[in-house]
Amino acid sequence: MNAPAFLLRREAPLSPAAIGRAATLALHDELALAPKPGLVTPFDNGSHDDMDANTFMRSLFALRSYFVRIAEAGHAGAEFGELERCGIAAEARMLAATQGVNTHRGAIFMLGLLCASAGAVAREGESAMGPVQLRDALVRRWGAALAARGQRVPTLPGGIATRRLGLRGASEEAASGFPVLFEVAVPTLAQGLAKGLPPRLAKLDTLFHVMSVLEDSNLVHRGGLVGLRHAQAAARRFIDEGGAARTGAFARAQAIADDFVARRLSPGGAADTLAAACCVMRLCAAP
Repeated sequence: MNAPAFLLRREAPLSPAAIGRAATLALHDELALAPKPGLVTPFDNGSHDDMDANTFMRSLFALRSYFVRIAEAGHAGAEFGELERCGIAAEARMLAATQGVNTHRGAIFMLGLLCASAGAVAREGESAMGPVQLRDALVRRWGAALAARGQRVPTLPGGIATRRLGLRGASEEAASGFPVLFEVAVPTLAQGLAKGLPPRLAKLDTLFHVMSVLEDSNLVHRGGLVGLRHAQAAARRFIDEGGAARTGAFARAQAIADDFVARRLSPGGAADTLAAACCVMRLCAAP
C-alpha cells in the first residue's frame, strides 16, 4: 500500500495469479490495521469470542487459490452462476480452515467479484486497469444476475435482518457497482495517501468514512437499526473531529472501539469494504 495513490491506472495487464495475490494481500492489509472498532486485529478480538487473528490467517491462506480461480473465470468470460459456484466452494474451504467460523464470507463475495472483474478487464484488452474499468466490467457483465440474486429470500442472519428493515443488501450493492466502495472508500484511501498520510492512518480514515454511510448487515444483525445508527453516528463524529489526520486519531479510534466492544457491535461489512479498497489500490496502482 505504499504506491502513490494518484497513480490509480495500471497500463500493463495483470495475470490471474497477480490478481489473486492482490486480493490475498488486501485481506492482510485489513487484518493488520489497528485499532478497528469491534473488529479483529493482531492485538485483540474486538467484539468476537469465536475468532482471533490466527483464525483470520488460516482463512486467508485457505482462500488464496480461490481468488486466482475466480479471476481466471472472469478472464474466461464466465457467467455469474460459475462465479457463484466458485464462491460457494471457497466458503466451504474457509469454514474447514476455521472449524466453522465465518471470517471472510463477505470478502469472498466482494473481493471475488473484484477479481473476476479484473480478469474480465484483462480479457477485454482494456488499455488500462483503473477503478472505472473494474466497476464498468462488474455491472456490465454480472449486474443483471446480481440484481436477480438480490431478490432471493435471504438465508443468512445479516441478510435476513437487512431485508426486514428494508436496507440495501450485498447483492444490491454489487448490482449497482459497489457505490460505497468506488465512491467513498477508494477515493478516501487514494486521497489520504496522496496527501501524505501514512498508510495506517489512510486506511483508518477510509474505514470510518465507510462506516459512516454503509448499511452494514453485520451491525444490523448484532445491534439492530439502533446499533447501525449508533455506529454511523460515531464514525461521522470521528470524521467531523478531523478524522485520521488529526493528532490523537488512534486514541479516539480506540475509545470508539472500546464502546463497540461494550455494545458487541462489529462493522464487518465496513471491514470487507476496506479490504476491497485495498484490493482496488493494489490492482490499479501503477507498478
